[in-house]
Amino acid sequence: MSGLDLTTYDTLSFDCYGTLIDWDAGIVEALQPLFALNVTHLDPVAQLEIFGRHESALQQADPTAGYTTILRRVHQAVAAESGLKTTPQLDAAFGDSVADWPAFEDSHDALARLATRYRLVILSNIDDQSFAASARHLGVEFDAVYTAQTIGSYKPDPANFEYLLRRESGYRVLHVAQSLFHDHAPAKAAGMDTVWIDRGSGEAGGATPPAPGATYDMRFESMADFADAAGV
Repeated sequence: MSGLDLTTYDTLSFDCYGTLIDWDAGIVEALQPLFALNVTHLDPVAQLEIFGRHESALQQADPTAGYTTILRRVHQAVAAESGLKTTPQLDAAFGDSVADWPAFEDSHDALARLATRYRLVILSNIDDQSFAASARHLGVEFDAVYTAQTIGSYKPDPANFEYLLRRESGYRVLHVAQSLFHDHAPAKAAGMDTVWIDRGSGEAGGATPPAPGATYDMRFESMADFADAAGV
């Protein structure tokens, strides 16, 4: 892992879910009505592993489907794999649950500090409406927001990073993300420098599929640590 001179960049592109928004906690909370209906329980680690596997497969199978639709299908798949009964109402509620997923405690303050030096950009596997709800939790203004809905594909598709670099041409962009699978592997393939925000799940864990061999340039355990290193 090499170091980076963080003063050489003028723009930070962020993954949102897993990096700024605690999607692991949000997903586990949103799955609880399914287990309550079936009077059963599944270990949270297993819940997130099943979620991540099905989410990735469904996004690749239907890259133009909206994220709320993907989440409804994931909920159905989680229920089917776990031998549980679901309902259309529970599927729909899970699809709409992104608005309830919480921000990490350090996200707002770190973003506000970073905004004093850098342009802030979002590159996220999300739809516009769901991100607007999450943006209210983050409480900062972003200079640009690029969603899967706008791009027409989901990370780790290289098209998402090609779109980012086209739209941000002329800027010196550093990509900041938690997911080695969704972000670091394709960002490095696109020639970008990257910072890994390792929120504690490690290289494979939580709702993020593994990405053997993925690399990054710097690693921090929190957004607050990253902002400290940037000197803001």
